[in-house]
Amino acid sequence: MIRDIVVKETRVSLSVITLDDYGQALENKIRERLQAAGAEDVHIRIRPANEHERSKILGDHERKTDKDKLVKGHAAGLERNELLNDPDVHFIAVASGKGGVGKSTVTVNLAAALARQGKRVGLIDADIYGFSVPDMMGIEEGPVVENELIVPVERFGVKVMSMGFFIRENSPVVWRGPMLGKMLHQFFADVNWGELDYLLLDLPPGTGDIALDVHQMLPHSKEIIVTTPHATAAFVAARAGAMAIQTNHEILGVVENMAYYECSHCGEKDFVFGRGGGGQLAETLHTELLAQLPLGAPDNHISEPDFSPSVYKSESASGRIYNELAAGIIAKCEK
Repeated sequence: MIRDIVVKETRVSLSVITLDDYGQALENKIRERLQAAGAEDVHIRIRPANEHERSKILGDHERKTDKDKLVKGHAAGLERNELLNDPDVHFIAVASGKGGVGKSTVTVNLAAALARQGKRVGLIDADIYGFSVPDMMGIEEGPVVENELIVPVERFGVKVMSMGFFIRENSPVVWRGPMLGKMLHQFFADVNWGELDYLLLDLPPGTGDIALDVHQMLPHSKEIIVTTPHATAAFVAARAGAMAIQTNHEILGVVENMAYYECSHCGEKDFVFGRGGGGQLAETLHTELLAQLPLGAPDNHISEPDFSPSVYKSESASGRIYNELAAGIIAKCEK
């Protein structure tokens, strides 16, 4: 609204265009500001704005107002969606000592089972190098951005975020630790999770950077350790449990995956990978064996609308075990 400024030594002259009738108060206020800045001779000309100037001033004001609203909304959204210190959310990290034991399978099925029991569930695929949750849950679409916050993809009643949504054509992730930690923090702060009861994190296997970041970012997180019955797998998984203990995280228990193979014809159980690894690990970590899951794959058909490669239906044998596991987790967390 200020035009034609001329400064010569201590003399200042300028024009002011206004949208309203001329007011002596406006001129006095400008004069006071200039004199306070050192101007001795101030000449002010005030004139009404023409149509072009009026349109530009109003347009700039409206754009600034919209921008201010957007920034304030974004800040409020970040504050609202900052889950790290939310006492009403139960954080559960699912860990394993090594890859290939079915940790992600356990995570997605536990999340789906919790949702079936009426809980509001979020799932972060924190295995940033080996992300697999979107594929396992049959998710084909990606997240969208609303008001500068990412809206997670919902599947089986579970809100999902994964590095897999942002990597094209299954390209490898070649980031170092600090970048991984930054992405993990964005999964908490820049995502519109809404209201949650449980947030599950599918950790990468072992005790690397991401697992350490999670332990530091979520000091009140609880943990589930996944292993197979094989003694060596249980031995390696004990390291992940030891890390949880050292960082004062509560271990909810151990899930033994691939515990046996059950013949579909005779029902006889064959312990393909041996026996006792899950129980041995639970004893070592002074916790309990939460579930023993059979070796197998969901009986899903690709033509079904709710098809997914890895999520068991509620009425299946494994689905019922996951339902029981979810009920046990709820009892432990909400006791």
